[in-house]
Amino acid sequence: MHHPASAPPRSRLWWEIAIVLALGLGQSAVYAIVQLAYRLTDSTPLAQQTTTLNPSRSDREVFDLIYQLLSIGFSVVPVLLVCFLLWQRPRPHLAALGLRGDRHARDVGAGVLLVLGIGVPGLALYLAGRALGLFVAVNPAGLDAHWWTVPVLLLSAARASIQEEFVVLGYLFARLRTLGWGPWAIILATSVLRAAYHLYQGPGAFAGNLAMGLLFGWLFLRTGRLLPFLVAHFLIDAIAFVGYPWAAASWPALFGLPS
Repeated sequence: MHHPASAPPRSRLWWEIAIVLALGLGQSAVYAIVQLAYRLTDSTPLAQQTTTLNPSRSDREVFDLIYQLLSIGFSVVPVLLVCFLLWQRPRPHLAALGLRGDRHARDVGAGVLLVLGIGVPGLALYLAGRALGLFVAVNPAGLDAHWWTVPVLLLSAARASIQEEFVVLGYLFARLRTLGWGPWAIILATSVLRAAYHLYQGPGAFAGNLAMGLLFGWLFLRTGRLLPFLVAHFLIDAIAFVGYPWAAASWPALFGLPS
C-alpha cells in the first residue's frame, strides 16, 4: 500500500481532496444543490414533492438485484481510495482515519447511544419540517418486495455509513489538519458538506444534517475514533430503510402517500 515518507505539498493535497470529493460526496453535493433549485422552481409545492432513496433500477428482478449490488460496490471506491492514501505501514494501518483496532465493544456501544440521542430529535425535525413545507416526502425504500430486498437495503445503509463517515470524518479531518486548519474550521466545513449533499431532500434536511455534522465532528475531534459514527450512521439508515413500509402504512401523510 501507499506509504508516503512525508506529507505531500499543500497544492497536491488540495488537488487530492478535490479529486476525492469529485468522485463521490462533492459530486453528490453539486447535484443536490441543482436538484433543490429545480424543486424550488417547480410548480408543485415542495411539501407535495417526493424523493426515493433506494429506487428500483429494473423491472426484471434479477437485473434489479445486479444493478443494486453494482451501484453499492462502485459507490465505495472513494473509500478505498482514501484508505490507500492514508494507509500507514505500522499497525494500526488506518489509524489516521480513526480506526484503532481496539475497544470495539465500547465503540459499538457508543454508536448505539448516539442513535438514541439523535434519532428522536431527528424524527421530530422531519415531522416539523414536513408540516412547514421544508422537507420533501422521503421514501427510503423504493424497492419491490423480493427475497433480497432487506439484505440490499442493509447493504445500502452500510454503504451510506462507510462512504460518508470515512470521507467526511476520517479523511477530511486528517487532510485539513495537515493543511493547518483549526478544529472548529474543520468541523464547520465538513458539516456544511454533509448538509449540502442532503439538500435534495429540502432546506430542512440541510439544517438537520448540519446539526448532525456539528455533533459528529465535535465528538470525533474529542475521541478520534471512527467506529462509533460508522455504527450510528448504519443503524439510523437501516432503521429508516427497513422500517419504511411499516412507517408509511402507519403515517401515510408524512411520506406523501394517500390515506
